[in-house]
Amino acid sequence: MRSDSLFAAFGAAASFSSNVLFALYFFASICVYLALIFQISARASPLGGAPTKSFGLPEAIVAGALIFLFLRAIGASVSRSSVELNARDLLANLIFTVVMVLFIATFLKLRGIDLSSAAGFFRLNFLRAVSMGTILLLAAYPLIALSEAVTQSLFGSGSSKQNVVELFSGSRTIEQRIMIIVFAVAIAPVVEEFLFRFFLYGVLKRYFGRFLGITVNALLFAAAHTHFPSFVPLFVLGSCFTIAYEWSGSILVAMTMHSLFNTVSLTVLAFPELFPQ
Repeated sequence: MRSDSLFAAFGAAASFSSNVLFALYFFASICVYLALIFQISARASPLGGAPTKSFGLPEAIVAGALIFLFLRAIGASVSRSSVELNARDLLANLIFTVVMVLFIATFLKLRGIDLSSAAGFFRLNFLRAVSMGTILLLAAYPLIALSEAVTQSLFGSGSSKQNVVELFSGSRTIEQRIMIIVFAVAIAPVVEEFLFRFFLYGVLKRYFGRFLGITVNALLFAAAHTHFPSFVPLFVLGSCFTIAYEWSGSILVAMTMHSLFNTVSLTVLAFPELFPQ
């Protein structure tokens, strides 16, 4: 009886300690991103993203067309919510997004915009960009966890997962899993950060300012994943990516955060027995 009481006391103490640690972690997370926002606000001119003078009406027209394509794809996905993603669809989406990135990159080059300078590829060295992205992603996790908890409390946890998550969980061949891993860890972070953070955010910031640009950009990023249960966490995640990009001035930081987030997510899916739900 005494041993049962002792174990119960240890369990309660451990639970209390974990709650205190998470509360401190969450508080530190808020402090980190508030500090970034205050530093961004204090700047006389934007550091991150393409110089606002570089993006003009031609870029705004292309960005409007891109947003229109996203909205059409979102509408089509909502109307066909019962259709499951397969490997062929994933490959087709990959080819389409890569072609879109190449088109926009070529368009910007023809407009005389230096992509490496505008996106801040060489503003930070590679190791510093990776270190900074890792720290900022760790700081973002409590915010994402809170947004997911609030969403589940309001709408229920449900069993729906993003299509690519369902595809990875249900894949039965190593080749298919490798394709998904390469797509999620190496390709998607590059093309999505180029489209959303560098190009769309650059245009939105040019015409609407940094903070409205961050908000609209995060809304588009969350909506483009066409998964309502994940909308709020993805909005928070997209906001953290854009804040990190604007603060650091290097798209490599946002790409690192995106790649690491997808890596952790796939690791949890691949080894569910090692991680709690």
